[in-house]
Amino acid sequence: MIVCPDTSPRGTGIGGEDERYDLGSGAGFYVNSTTDKWKCHYQMYDYVTKELPELVNKEFNLNTEKVGITGHSMGGHGALVCALKNPEVYSSVSAFAPICAPSQCAWGELAFTEYLGSNKASWSEYDATELIKEKSWNGPILIDQGSEDQFLADQLKPELLIEQCKAQNIELIYNLREGYDHSYYFISTFVDEHLEFHMKQLT
Repeated sequence: MIVCPDTSPRGTGIGGEDERYDLGSGAGFYVNSTTDKWKCHYQMYDYVTKELPELVNKEFNLNTEKVGITGHSMGGHGALVCALKNPEVYSSVSAFAPICAPSQCAWGELAFTEYLGSNKASWSEYDATELIKEKSWNGPILIDQGSEDQFLADQLKPELLIEQCKAQNIELIYNLREGYDHSYYFISTFVDEHLEFHMKQLT
């Protein structure tokens, strides 16, 4: 079974939520918001890790002991964070071109300031590179990244996550795919390999 949640709540009436592709309805960043503007609706971390699995299990009798998680870009960031914070729930994790260190890029700094406030100490709770320093993960992590991704250097920063995985002896399978960018064509080319990866980990 493959379940695909949305990036954000919809139609909340929050002023400006539909104005940017990297904030609001375009990008919820899978955090539990704490600022007054967003906290009423933008609880995407709890939605993905609690509410949605409970709903799917109720309707379809999900096997909750064999669950993996994956995502692309901001969703890749979310997948990594959800897995690292809940290793008892997720048995496998992969990502396509994830935002690896959101506390250290413009996308993440904007979103975290809006959703979590200006206290950067709270940001580490949703930063995969920071979580790797203190969270254990049993098994490999799979990441695919396009070499021609226009966001690679400034926004995604996989080298920071790679460094921390090495320091913590966490197995990271990192595939730099020559000639591919950030688009869905990139995902469609390699998604079968990710499905096979998850199947192997889950069985």
